[in-house]
Amino acid sequence: MPTINARNPRTGECDYTFEALDADSIASICREVRDAQQHWWSAGFDYRQRALSRWADEVRKRQDDIVNALAQDTGRRAISHEEVGVIAHLIEGYCAVAPEVLAAPEGRSSSNAEISFENQYVPYPVVGVISPWNFPLVLSLLDAIPALVAGCGAVIKPSEVTPRFIDPLMQSIEAVPELAAVLRYVKGGGDTGRAMIDQVDAVVFTGSIETGIKVAQAAAGNLIPAFLELGGKDPAVVLNGADLDRAATAILRSAIYNAGQVCYAIERVYVDRSVHDELVAKLVEGAQSLSLNYPDIRKGQVGPFIFAKQADIIESQLEEARAKGATVLTGGVLERHEGGVWLPPTVVTQVNHDMRLMTEETFGPVVPVMAFDSEEQAVALANDTRYGLSGAVFAESITQGAELARRIDAGGISINDTELPRTISLDGEKMAFKKSGMGGSRYGARSMLRYTRKKAIIKNPGSINALDALSEQQVT
Repeated sequence: MPTINARNPRTGECDYTFEALDADSIASICREVRDAQQHWWSAGFDYRQRALSRWADEVRKRQDDIVNALAQDTGRRAISHEEVGVIAHLIEGYCAVAPEVLAAPEGRSSSNAEISFENQYVPYPVVGVISPWNFPLVLSLLDAIPALVAGCGAVIKPSEVTPRFIDPLMQSIEAVPELAAVLRYVKGGGDTGRAMIDQVDAVVFTGSIETGIKVAQAAAGNLIPAFLELGGKDPAVVLNGADLDRAATAILRSAIYNAGQVCYAIERVYVDRSVHDELVAKLVEGAQSLSLNYPDIRKGQVGPFIFAKQADIIESQLEEARAKGATVLTGGVLERHEGGVWLPPTVVTQVNHDMRLMTEETFGPVVPVMAFDSEEQAVALANDTRYGLSGAVFAESITQGAELARRIDAGGISINDTELPRTISLDGEKMAFKKSGMGGSRYGARSMLRYTRKKAIIKNPGSINALDALSEQQVT
């Protein structure tokens, strides 16, 4: 089995080593989970809820250990605390709505009143989850928890870039034996993920478009569903009359949260030319007031790049933009400290769609700003992309903002704020447009149903004649 070294994003040192599981080991784990899933489902929702609630308690007991491991994985601490807190939130939220969502509908045939039917939601026995490095804990469980509530087993392969949190988290899972039987984490790289797809009944992937295509192809080869949440290049449109202080604050918050390593971060800003300079000034002022979380991880707002290669991608985008005439007003230069790599919040103007900075995912704390002359042009620019994850509109009124939002091709548009889809994650549904994803909504209570198959049980209490049996003439 190959050995993988994990890099510490604050020091640059490879200070954690693990062995990737091979295909035979993955197959064995998936068989074990599939065998245990039958009881997990047949024992009923109350059984699953009790087990998951006990697990939430075990996570709380080990919170410090899990947070410390996540901090080593990611180089940031406050967000690591937030990630651990999300587990209980997801468990409580999905368990609260599960009885209604998973209730079996019943009805009668519209063509024959004697015939009745009921639906049964049958969970996929084993859901495979392949999760990324930017939010290692949350994105490994965002799909696994509703799948478990629905009655599935789950096997999770997190990114090999951020593997440290798995050990303390598995201790919490193993403290609940009935859950440990149907929830397993496996360590490894791309080969491990590919081997897992060959053994599961459905796969969920969060990551880049390029890798997502490979996951979809592998799933198709196994005739299993693939649910993909892929990259984003989220636009913010700022109209004349919008509250510019509010817009600047929300845009910056989105762009620098987790050092911009967020799929739904605002990565391009289009602003009415009449207020362009004023908004840019506010963005620059706000960016310059922020600081790196170096040398103290508990201070500052901007963490290091978790994945070192991401820094190279952003540096290349900025270099190309400068060469084509862009102006960097603040930030823009990588800072290297003790082997870690940071980028101060960066505001860029004089940009256009000939630059990769405006068309390719950046995944860093960069805010490129471009002026527009009409709402039609703003919509055209926002839609000039292969991505369609989310976006934002800032307007004088909610009504005006919503009217423009309806013309933007993306799954969730925030009005006079950013990242609002997170606030309705257990309530409203949203899908990824274009190449930002595939499959049903991962948001909303009914997202649980994508981890189930719908069976119809159709009942005929009368004679066979009720089915309009073939007549003698038809037979002959």
